[in-house]
Amino acid sequence: MFEVFKIAKRLKALGILGMNARNYKFISALNRRNLYPLVDDKVKTKELAIKAGINTTQKIALIEYQHEVKNFRQMVQGWPEFVIKPAHGSGGKGVLVIKKWDGEHFITASEKVLSYNQVYQHISNILSGLYSLGGQYDTALIEEMVHFSNVFEKFSYQGVPDVRIIVYKGYPAMAMTRLATSESGGRANLHQGAVGVGLDIKTGKTLTAVMHNKPITLHPDTKADLKTLAVPMWKEHLLIGAKAYEMTGLGYLGADIVLDKQKGPMMLELNARPGLAIQIANSSGLVKAIKNIEKNYPKNLSPEERINFILNNE
Repeated sequence: MFEVFKIAKRLKALGILGMNARNYKFISALNRRNLYPLVDDKVKTKELAIKAGINTTQKIALIEYQHEVKNFRQMVQGWPEFVIKPAHGSGGKGVLVIKKWDGEHFITASEKVLSYNQVYQHISNILSGLYSLGGQYDTALIEEMVHFSNVFEKFSYQGVPDVRIIVYKGYPAMAMTRLATSESGGRANLHQGAVGVGLDIKTGKTLTAVMHNKPITLHPDTKADLKTLAVPMWKEHLLIGAKAYEMTGLGYLGADIVLDKQKGPMMLELNARPGLAIQIANSSGLVKAIKNIEKNYPKNLSPEERINFILNNE
């Protein structure tokens, strides 16, 4: 029993934000429930982002009803590659990346060959709510595929890496990049075996890196030195996170951003209940970062002014 108290005391001293504190002090206190649909529905999020002038991936088509599934090949005509995802999905579940297809055969990001019937069934599963929050009936969103920047080529295995930024009252508080591995099947999902790299909030450079919550220094597949990773166009990444505050009204959120080699940083999705693994990737607690924002950061600034404050005063 005393050991449990010692651990709790040590975590508090490190400024680690726990699940209960996150739920009650931040999500419940800062995120009104009526705003959740703005980020839980990827279609609505995309529409809001476009209105807010935030760069995001292009929508190709929406499939809302089962009778529409048979037409999905016509919907993607002219698109040699595309991504299918549930509009209300989370944690990367149900996302299918097709990098090549000929009408009958579909090649995924991990080089798996799927038949027309398998893709048809995947879309049907999305509509039935298999991957959605709460198992509700869902919509299949088809959008353009991101071509990640060459700067990440040696740091990620097959899949597109992304940057997760935790935003508190409009200020980016903590960031990490998630790098796909062979174990994660080309997905940037930490729970499936991707690498998490904590990033300095001012520079976008590596602080620490983990895989399965254990420190690592080299990418398990490419053997790239993770300490040399630095995310380009970092200010633009931070601006997307900052603008998401005004766009949604959420005081505590996670912004997922990808870096396209031609289009630059693009908002992938937003999350009203971002996970806490970012603390492990950074070897640091969110509580400390949030207290610093509350105590030292000015209020009533524009997104650009907030980011300039971080870059010039951190």
